[in-house]
Amino acid sequence: MEHAATSLGERRAAVLEALCETIVPGSSRVGPVVYIDAVLGRMDEGGRAAAIAAIDSLAEVADGGPGALRPLANTPEFMLVRALAIEAYYSDFVAPGVDAEGAWREIGFNSPLATRLNKDWSYLGVVA
Repeated sequence: MEHAATSLGERRAAVLEALCETIVPGSSRVGPVVYIDAVLGRMDEGGRAAAIAAIDSLAEVADGGPGALRPLANTPEFMLVRALAIEAYYSDFVAPGVDAEGAWREIGFNSPLATRLNKDWSYLGVVA
């Protein structure tokens, strides 16, 4: 999937993708980095700087799997990245150009209302 991560840069986007996949296994198939990058782009400078610092603080262990992240699980940095990863996946986001089902189908969230929703991510600047 091609996406120019405007708030992250290539290296940080790769780190974030690894973190998302470890925190929410299977999430990388929907493009959570696209969602998080768009969210970061709408944050104020302080919030964006804190999120980027949190990602950077976990970069060294990003590819180490759950065991590498476990000692950091109670840190504010991990909790912030975890919240972003969970929101990116369980909001049922699927990045433009990605051929995948969203999380709602996977978890069986198929109430009559949920199955009729047409999600519009344009408020984040993400347009199919």
